[in-house]
Amino acid sequence: MDKPFVLCHIEKAVDFTIFDTKWLPCSAKCVVLGNKPNGKGVLRIFEMNTGQLDVVKEYEYKATLKCGSFGASSLRRSHMAVVSFDGQLQILDLERLDTDAIFSVQAHKGMANCMDAIGGGYMKKCGAPEIATGGADGIVKVWDLRQKDSPVACMEPTASNAGDTNRECWTVAFGDSHNNEERSLVAGYDNGDVKMFDLRQMKVRWETNTRNGVCSAEFDRRDIQMNKLVVTTLEGGLYVYDLRTQHQTKGFACVSEKDAGRSLGSNGVISGGKATVWCARHLPQNREIFVTCGGTGALRLWQYKYPEKRVKEAADGCNQGVAGKLQMLQATSVSSQPINSFDWNPDRIGLAVCGSFDQAVRILLTTNLNLY
Repeated sequence: MDKPFVLCHIEKAVDFTIFDTKWLPCSAKCVVLGNKPNGKGVLRIFEMNTGQLDVVKEYEYKATLKCGSFGASSLRRSHMAVVSFDGQLQILDLERLDTDAIFSVQAHKGMANCMDAIGGGYMKKCGAPEIATGGADGIVKVWDLRQKDSPVACMEPTASNAGDTNRECWTVAFGDSHNNEERSLVAGYDNGDVKMFDLRQMKVRWETNTRNGVCSAEFDRRDIQMNKLVVTTLEGGLYVYDLRTQHQTKGFACVSEKDAGRSLGSNGVISGGKATVWCARHLPQNREIFVTCGGTGALRLWQYKYPEKRVKEAADGCNQGVAGKLQMLQATSVSSQPINSFDWNPDRIGLAVCGSFDQAVRILLTTNLNLY
């Protein structure tokens, strides 16, 4: 079987620091979020046009725009949710950027670090459209777009030891939304904590610690019964949890890699010290394949392979999950700086957009993915 190969199709330099990149649904356009040297936030829309990226629109905000999502929006509407360094959560109509935000709320007292959205787009739309935000204040909040005054859920971690301060939340991810009742939310923190909240019962369903700050977490699919969760960390940590079977004390089965952020030379030898894995993104057309983005500018393409049996009987007589294996399909470097954002195109298999700290937007093509 021919291996996948990652090609840089278009590279576009920009005059601002990039924090997030997203495809505009049902189009050849992508949205890039970040901040300009003057401290202002920027949202710039690009369109692919005969081998180049053309600027279509631009929006400037008073504070850095950290990340965005179309997850709670209808495909018929270009409504993007964004969070910013001043703690604001807004929903912007990208067709009318010169008008006021559709939805705006002070989500956090300080910086908003992360967000995720669910209930719209390509999903089955089980449950209400909701947005989760996590901040430097350590609080995770869930917002129902029909209720603007206050969040519908608020999870604030308590100090584990005397003198501890609130940890920062660095990532949030929705999942398990396979009917109108069930929905889960995973949050990752700067101290390595990973917590899974059952939003129907409003309690912590599971928690663990990765020993390094959690940069990214993503379910392989949001709109199915929980199957797998990928978590990435500082210093090269990559963890894949099998979520189908939860043991009462051992939790979920896990397979991990310790150097997933380092670059791979042309001779196949891993080089460099431990590097952050900034994010992981599952291929929309095949949930067993995902990409990780490294602090050395490296991209790694992985395939998860299930074991013959996903459940076994533990020593205490209870069912326990069995972890599969990770196979690295491809590794390539596309930048000399960390790749901090990545988004697969949901319509075209292998087409992706990424952003990096060298202030460049790249359109990538990955071949042979339809063979897996």
